[in-house]
Amino acid sequence: MRAVVIDKPTKAEDIFLKEVPIPEVKSGWVLVKIMAFGLNHSEQILREYEIERDYIKKPVIPGIECVGLIEDPSDSGLPKGQKVASLMGGMGRSFDGSYAEYALLPISHVFPIETRLSWEEMAAVPETYYTAWGSLFEGLRLEPGDKLLVRGGSCALGYVSIQIAKALGCKVVATTHRSSKLQLLKDVGADECILDKGDLSDGSIRNKVSGVTKVLELIGGRTVIDSLSCLTNGGIVCQTGVLGGFAIPEFYPITQIPNGTYLTGFHSNYPSAKDLKDIFAFIDNQDLKPLIGNIYKFENIREALIDLDNHRTNGKIVIVV
Repeated sequence: MRAVVIDKPTKAEDIFLKEVPIPEVKSGWVLVKIMAFGLNHSEQILREYEIERDYIKKPVIPGIECVGLIEDPSDSGLPKGQKVASLMGGMGRSFDGSYAEYALLPISHVFPIETRLSWEEMAAVPETYYTAWGSLFEGLRLEPGDKLLVRGGSCALGYVSIQIAKALGCKVVATTHRSSKLQLLKDVGADECILDKGDLSDGSIRNKVSGVTKVLELIGGRTVIDSLSCLTNGGIVCQTGVLGGFAIPEFYPITQIPNGTYLTGFHSNYPSAKDLKDIFAFIDNQDLKPLIGNIYKFENIREALIDLDNHRTNGKIVIVV
């Protein structure tokens, strides 16, 4: 089968497909014929430097998500030909992932899917929608009528979070540090769009974020404290993204988390069959269209990764195998 295989830091320009054996099935694992998969920022991190960490299997086929068909069900009880999605759980790091024509995946992270979406649309869902879903409903306890601030909204996860929140009946304020992305945020459904320079305390901006009850923080450590200051009493910030860095500098929880507000986080490594079932049902019931930036053929994955690394695409990049 064709696959991308890396064993050292690798630029997108240096990615190519090579022939490798189709994995042999073993108990507790299933062989999935991959139909399509989405690209993710965490895979860029793997290629750039994380590949050198001791906990990464080397060589490794990257890719933390895919959609496809059960090729060999092993002892899973799933029928051959079952439509499935798989994500996380060490995929593309502890064991080979989705940048391939077939993947051997643990049963615990392979989920049967029923949906009317196309393969391309399905591929835009697993990691991005699951992370948005968990952040909004587990991390933020989002409810209809909430006023949600999406900090760093001009990424695939931001777009999806806006889409879900609007479908739920929330008012959404979204920020971006690029003026060219403001109209895109509005097109996705944001009620207010803000050019974000890292400080939302300015008078005119403060009016737009007045009454915010929930904040999805996708920029990361350098703006978390400022996001907390935007909340009404009882409000919640969920830090999920790290677009602007991991650490919160000089963090003093007692003084920097305002009284009566809450700081949570969401880690997307533990999806369940119910999570994926609920997400696809929500998409179908709300007649939502997954937000796809560009679609590439597998043989053009090098070009797709170059576009990912250079932020050239608005929305999810999908690879069709």
